Amino acid sequence: MSAAADNLTRIRASIPEAVTLVAVSKFHPTGAIMDAYDAGQRNFGESRVQELSAKMPQLPADIHWHFIGHLQTNKVRQLLRLHPALIESVDSERLLKAIDTEAEKIGIIQNVLMQVHVAQEETKTGFHPDELLAYFRDRRFENLRATHICGIMGMATNTDDECRIRTDFDMIAATFREIRSVCPDLRGFETVSMGMSDDYPTAIRCGSNMVRVGTAIFGAREY
Repeated sequence: MSAAADNLTRIRASIPEAVTLVAVSKFHPTGAIMDAYDAGQRNFGESRVQELSAKMPQLPADIHWHFIGHLQTNKVRQLLRLHPALIESVDSERLLKAIDTEAEKIGIIQNVLMQVHVAQEETKTGFHPDELLAYFRDRRFENLRATHICGIMGMATNTDDECRIRTDFDMIAATFREIRSVCPDLRGFETVSMGMSDDYPTAIRCGSNMVRVGTAIFGAREY
């Protein structure tokens, strides 16, 4: 058994069955992805459109690709033509509108997550919780024609302070619950994607039902 397959087995045993595990394969070769695939993994995360487009033809067609990186509006057309299962990183209304416009042109319904920003780092992007609540309270999502919002995604502050990390995850989960309260008629709004290699157990305890794990599966990235 490969190291990736062994790590997958260990991580799967540590998370509840209801939690979706996304193996973050960005910067890792297709051989490592196939090791994880052969071990039963089907959800993989990539953060660059060019890298994803190069890998996809070399890998099985039944992989569910999650786009997890910052997406520039000028890359939307190229990404959507790859038909990702989920875009987890919608960090602005401008980007959401660009995705919706392109999805309508192609004739698909694109699944997305809204990225909420709670971390104490300016390098991370996303909606402030109040901005996101206002978006749903005003029901602006009703203007979408070819995009389905499946939930939210967020990251904790990059710190060793466990209390800070837990606070961040609690804030993301609370934002999700408030959106559900404001718009109880939302359909398919069920995903709280938070937690990575170093903090996914805490994220799950705080309410995450989708975790993005890379280093703990594949080891250090090959840049």
